[in-house]
Amino acid sequence: MQTPPFVQHPMALITGASRGIGAAIARELAADGYSLILTCHQSMEELEALAADLTARYGTVCRLFRADMGVCEQAEALFRGLDRLDVLVNNAGISYLGLLSQMEPQDWRRVLSVNLDSCFYTCRCAIPLMLKTHAGRILNISSVWGNTGASMEVAYSASKGGMNAFTRALAKELAPSGISVNAIACGVIDTSMNAGLTPEELEALREEIPADRIGTSEEVARLARLILQSPSYLTGQIITIDGGWC
Repeated sequence: MQTPPFVQHPMALITGASRGIGAAIARELAADGYSLILTCHQSMEELEALAADLTARYGTVCRLFRADMGVCEQAEALFRGLDRLDVLVNNAGISYLGLLSQMEPQDWRRVLSVNLDSCFYTCRCAIPLMLKTHAGRILNISSVWGNTGASMEVAYSASKGGMNAFTRALAKELAPSGISVNAIACGVIDTSMNAGLTPEELEALREEIPADRIGTSEEVARLARLILQSPSYLTGQIITIDGGWC
């Protein structure tokens, strides 16, 4: 009996993967046969449980890292010893709800570093790996507030607006190398980021959405999978998923 040929699984790095959209994307890619590098900042037990489930269901090889993606040295540590990367999903993010006039400089800096600086840190390390094969996919998880802005969320809106501009500019830079760069601008999605909203606030939001419901992490993950499977000619796009809201 002949030995079956060795198959090298594609490799994807997903930041902020312990729950919500990041975990849902990890499930989609595991089902597609990817090996995964998954990060979180604080929820290591949840990340370990996710990895165990993916391994049991799909035989997925998972490498787990606790990292603060807003710290350059920690982001760079993810890439040590890594000789290839096919997909990078920049999903790690935090929010801040409050008046700008009452926001402390360290809070502003924290939102911008985790949401935007982290994209620079990871992309700077991922690009040389993707250039080896003249191929690769970078997907940034953004927000509709990066397109329109949100009262009481100025720092978050600025970070996601910066991410959108970062996406468009880097896509132009990398297109000659066969590397696509796109972003998903999410509307109201049922994640822990919205856990601070009261039932009344969520209901008011729902009433504004033409689809008449809050979106799910699984829907964002399915869109992410489609984008990652698309031709490399699709690049520099900010694709909105918001139920027709914005």
